[in-house]
Amino acid sequence: MKNLILLSTFVLSLAYLSAQAEEKEKPLMRDFMGINSHVSFKPELYRQVCHLVRNYHNIPWDVKQPGDPITYPKNIEGFNWEKRLYGPWNKAGFEINLCAQFNHFGAKKNDDYKALWEGQGDWIEEYGYALAKYKGVDGQSLVNSIEIGNEPGDVFDSDVFMPLFKRMAQGIRRADPDMRILTCTAKAGKADRWSKSLNEDFSSPEIKKLYDVISVHTYAELPKGEGRHPWERMHPESDRTHYLKVLDETIEWRNKNADDKEIWITEFGWDSATPEAMKKRVKGFKEYGWEGETDLNQAQWIVRSFLLFSELDIDRAYLYWFNDKDEARTHGASGLTRHFKPKMSFWAVKHLYDTLGGYRFSRVIEKKDDLYVFEYTPEKAEDGIIWIAWSPTDSEASKEVTLDRLPARPKSIVSSPLAKGEAPEVPAKQLGSDAIKLEVTETPVFIMM
Repeated sequence: MKNLILLSTFVLSLAYLSAQAEEKEKPLMRDFMGINSHVSFKPELYRQVCHLVRNYHNIPWDVKQPGDPITYPKNIEGFNWEKRLYGPWNKAGFEINLCAQFNHFGAKKNDDYKALWEGQGDWIEEYGYALAKYKGVDGQSLVNSIEIGNEPGDVFDSDVFMPLFKRMAQGIRRADPDMRILTCTAKAGKADRWSKSLNEDFSSPEIKKLYDVISVHTYAELPKGEGRHPWERMHPESDRTHYLKVLDETIEWRNKNADDKEIWITEFGWDSATPEAMKKRVKGFKEYGWEGETDLNQAQWIVRSFLLFSELDIDRAYLYWFNDKDEARTHGASGLTRHFKPKMSFWAVKHLYDTLGGYRFSRVIEKKDDLYVFEYTPEKAEDGIIWIAWSPTDSEASKEVTLDRLPARPKSIVSSPLAKGEAPEVPAKQLGSDAIKLEVTETPVFIMM
């Protein structure tokens, strides 16, 4: 019996070690951070903050109605996607995710979609084939992945949408088996206004062969009835929202049902409008008392979100949005730039990308109500380890803390910059060979060793 117990223990140990060895390596942050865009995207400007871009590509740009001749890469206005959009983005060094949006052609409810798409299975398959098959002048695909639908949710009935998803995916697979295919926005549990249900729509063996990545949107929005207005958002660590919970649930579902799939967060973010814009709030947002965040909060929370996401079993995160026109409404002030002029968040994200691009999440050092500390390890060993510390609050909190058991003496300690120029230095007192005392605020501090 004793030998049997020893043998069982040995086998279990081997299994554990094998599982550890096979655990997927975290992505480098440069291959993790992305941004959402549209046709006015300026690749030279936003290449400073990432090299992953997701574009909302409306199918009605390419045809007036489903069933019309497919002329991609030219659209119905004679606009050439290769020459005027995706080609220049590729040249600038971007990897492109094309999100094909169905929710147009004037359709607004299920009956409209059913009538619009009836009998168009063959056509949507050929449309998917055309998107994936076309090669640019360099012989490469114009895009690197295709997302079939953005937010069809429960407004676009699954009995209509999912057959279209299946046929379009088959067309993409036929044209380019290596082209990665994303689900539309989906989540574990029941579908809602924006998301399809992973359980109901993406769990069958047949459909799982037709996608590679689960797309999920998450916003730090308070549950209905709990906010000062219907769209109030909190800081990313708040336990009052489902911001991180929806990701945990998606990861759990994936691990149990489709463990070969990646998970990409394809939308997250916050709005920050100017006081001048707030005076011009449009009807509805004014009556409900809509308020965005400060430019400072937007910058802090975006950077902290990228850090929080990097700890999870997530492969990418695309920020919403690239540029705004300073409109005081939900999604109207979400840009890293305002009228293409950098906000605080632009400089903070640029610094994160520049500093952590060649690093990946390693471990949590501290996770308490008033202090988070994460460790990041470099692609090149000679670059040294980085710790990042911040207060996970939204009350302008500041605290003097002692961090000990550092792997090496810090060479530099700075905080996220909120303007153009060098990142501000953070004073710190060295305590012996492996500890420091410093002030930590809600703006992340980078301790480079």
